[in-house]
Amino acid sequence: MQAGRHPSAVPRGEGGAPHSGDPVRICDVVVIGAGPAGENVAARTAAAGLSTVIVAAEPAGGEGSSRPCESGEALPRPVLPHAEARGRPGIDPGPPDVAALLRHRGRRSGRRQGLERAGVTLIRGHGRLSGPRIVEVTSADGARLRLAARHAVAVCTGTRAALPALPGLAGLRPWTSREAAGATRVPPRLAIVGGGGVAVELATAWQALGSQVTLVVKEPGLLPRMERFAADLVTDALRASGVELRFGTTLAAATRATDVRLVLSGGEVLHADELLLATGRAPRTDDLGLETVGLRPGGWLPSDDTYTVPGVTGDWLYAVGDVNQRALLTHQGTYQARIAGTVIADRARDHPLDRSPWSRHTGTADHVAVPQVLFADPVVASVGLTAAEAARLGREVDIVDHDHAHDHAHDHAHAHDHDLVAGAQRHGPGRRCHARILLDPACGTLLGATFAGRGVAGLLQSATFAIIGEIPLNRLRHAVPACPALSEVWLRLLETHRDTAVPVRGGP
Repeated sequence: MQAGRHPSAVPRGEGGAPHSGDPVRICDVVVIGAGPAGENVAARTAAAGLSTVIVAAEPAGGEGSSRPCESGEALPRPVLPHAEARGRPGIDPGPPDVAALLRHRGRRSGRRQGLERAGVTLIRGHGRLSGPRIVEVTSADGARLRLAARHAVAVCTGTRAALPALPGLAGLRPWTSREAAGATRVPPRLAIVGGGGVAVELATAWQALGSQVTLVVKEPGLLPRMERFAADLVTDALRASGVELRFGTTLAAATRATDVRLVLSGGEVLHADELLLATGRAPRTDDLGLETVGLRPGGWLPSDDTYTVPGVTGDWLYAVGDVNQRALLTHQGTYQARIAGTVIADRARDHPLDRSPWSRHTGTADHVAVPQVLFADPVVASVGLTAAEAARLGREVDIVDHDHAHDHAHDHAHAHDHDLVAGAQRHGPGRRCHARILLDPACGTLLGATFAGRGVAGLLQSATFAIIGEIPLNRLRHAVPACPALSEVWLRLLETHRDTAVPVRGGP
């Protein structure tokens, strides 16, 4: 293999490509999809000296993930500091400048130049497999090109919004997270269908920006995959902000005329100016030519811990990021991409793979330590197991809880000073903050952590390090938190565990 070589055009039928009237270009690696996962696979293989082509119908950067960066960060993040400042004595920040916030949200960095600097060739068009290691690209003007990959094809096409089977859906012109992220005006009334992370983040943001938000939730509560205490704190905060919540109901019918008229399953009728559907994600695999390599199109594309797709002879097809359904988060997709890129490069060099847990070729974190931050008010940060997951797996755990902020006016007479966390008090009085860790009772290592409160996102990486490093409690006790800082919660959690005679075992 020659390091740094570029894709080359070859006569038809050479390099193992089938005969066709379309031009054929041979390269080492073809990546389909230029979202964060695709970009990182391409950058890693190009850095290893493999000629790499990335094929994308949309601008580089893509939609990101099931919780797109635009909705998960750019909308909620600016309004949260404003809400925090408004709650502090002596500070009156005034109403937010909505127009400025929306302008800032719309800024993007140039992704194409970054790919070119990394030595990656970007080809704009729709890419689909037309046989083993062959990707056919159709450009917007109908021109076609065949790419023949010597070593690997990586599918990084991500997901799209999964919309409900609702009569007349097209005529409703509903928003998904994508339209919500790109909206240039604030709808006076916004109905959101869904109760997961996307729905909650966008409800938090648009209510703060001036919409009257109504959440229509099929389940009996919000955020079913998170710790119940965190979901309850977020629910209480949404209600306090004015969001209307409808639990245990679905959208039965809807029509749009001067506004959107929604009929819920129980018969209630709602009116809104816009309807936002946050009802899950579906993989972008329906028009990828998977049937040409013996796979079923339209479904998720499972991969093993090296991100190789099983059942395809030759170990050349990879599925990276949301499309494999392992962990639908942008940062987890880029983690997978770094490993997949390393696997592709080492296989190209005929280097053996190390498939042991935590090796450079194995995506162990997908199973053990997936960090995520919900940008609501309060913020929720979590990694590893929740109590409900531990119970479902039959895993015995010690559960340690600590409330690390109190309302000075109400709780001070009932709380000891040593229970308070100084860093939490700096985020405003009257703000509830709660932390939970799950411990392995046999070896005293961390299995999961969830923090809910303002400023808690900064606690997440330390918890992730502790889980991945399997740091025992007797060593964690020597990690001294700085004062005053929110990281003091670690000290309080460990003291709570020390002082609990019989730790809670299992169950939520």
